[in-house]
Amino acid sequence: MSTTQKPINPLFTRQALVALLLPLIAEQALSVTIGLADTLMVSSVGEAAVSGVSLVDSFNTLMIQVMSALATGGAVVTSQYIGHREPKNAKAAAAQILFVLASFSLVVAAVVVVGRHAILRGIFGAIDADVMRYAETYFLLSALSYPFIGLYNAGAALFRAQGNSKISMMSSLVMNVVNIGGNAILIFGFKMGVMGAALASLVSRAVACCAVLFLLQKPDCMLRVTGLSALKPDGKLIQRILRVGIPAGIENGMFQIGKLSVASLTSTLGTAAIAANAVANTTSTFLNIPASAVGILVDRIAYRPLRDAPRISALISAIAVSFFIESLSVVVFSGLPRPVYQPEWLMTPINFGHLKLLPITLVVPVVSFVLVLGLLWIIHRTKPGLAMRAISKDIETTRLLGVRVDRIIALAFGLGSALAAASGIMWALRYPQINPYMGIFPGFKAFIAAVLGGIGSIQGAMIG
Repeated sequence: MSTTQKPINPLFTRQALVALLLPLIAEQALSVTIGLADTLMVSSVGEAAVSGVSLVDSFNTLMIQVMSALATGGAVVTSQYIGHREPKNAKAAAAQILFVLASFSLVVAAVVVVGRHAILRGIFGAIDADVMRYAETYFLLSALSYPFIGLYNAGAALFRAQGNSKISMMSSLVMNVVNIGGNAILIFGFKMGVMGAALASLVSRAVACCAVLFLLQKPDCMLRVTGLSALKPDGKLIQRILRVGIPAGIENGMFQIGKLSVASLTSTLGTAAIAANAVANTTSTFLNIPASAVGILVDRIAYRPLRDAPRISALISAIAVSFFIESLSVVVFSGLPRPVYQPEWLMTPINFGHLKLLPITLVVPVVSFVLVLGLLWIIHRTKPGLAMRAISKDIETTRLLGVRVDRIIALAFGLGSALAAASGIMWALRYPQINPYMGIFPGFKAFIAAVLGGIGSIQGAMIG
């Protein structure tokens, strides 16, 4: 009696993998498109323009994070009223968060417009005249966009309080499209340089703000503000909002303040160093996008089907995936080592008396330390980080509490892949060649370090 073996169909076809991967890359690229477009398009004007824009962007990012935190505080208070079925108080809280963000953004904008030169001089010191001129131009128009940023963040937070996150996503998409199109027209078409980039950003933020406020004022919106009288300050509500928003703003701003300090230090090295730092930051962020997307995709096809299987199955799947990626890299790029360019300033020895050190030997541990601090902040100071820690303790209970376990695990894989990409860049700069198997021995060392430092301990792994 003969038995016929049924053909085994693959779990994912090539078309299915592409359909999974491309949206992941697009979704992550959307968050960095505005900064990337500004840096790339302004680079045609010269290194002084790139330097000026990058210095101001580091300050703008800090302000955006603070306003986002204040908006989050308002959303928390508003969602509490919605949960208690108090629509009147929810509308009042929505009006107050609009008042708080409008007032804060207008005050910051006025301070920047009046004292932009003193602010830039105080943070970045004596930068070149060309860089200062470009930075003041970009700073002025950025300040004019602060009220739009504040009201946009308030409106987006209020929609999230109602359980609608699609509005903010689509508004962000429109903002990106308008910004890129405006940059192309004003920079390349009208030759407006930094002024064109700043105008495009101003217009794109104004469009997104108007769109969100228009949708917020629709008659069927739960948090619709009925009139200007609703924006009258309410001390008790404002205190509740600030009680949540100020600590969140401090937490969100700490990491960006560190980056602002690094930019301030870099500005003392000259225009070329500022431009190089800006281009490197933007490029490294962009290069990490495919790595993060691949990490999320690996979780989707190699780990999620084994979520309830014994842990040994996940370990075997991890080994198989690593071999597959290495072999695929050999097929696509060949197995021959390829040289990596090392910037001259990284290889120029620094003299400490009779001791000579290469800057690369200092850059790698410093960058690693900063990345670990950022990772610890995400794990211990953000809601996704809290969910990650809960999943590591008890995945089933966490799922019963309403946490989207698969999405959080995918986020963890994306984050780990981005860190791996950063590690690969630093390894390639230290040992200037790359090949598909370059990660084997560092991987073994990392595993040993994790075992010595304690599995599950980020600080221990760093020490190990």
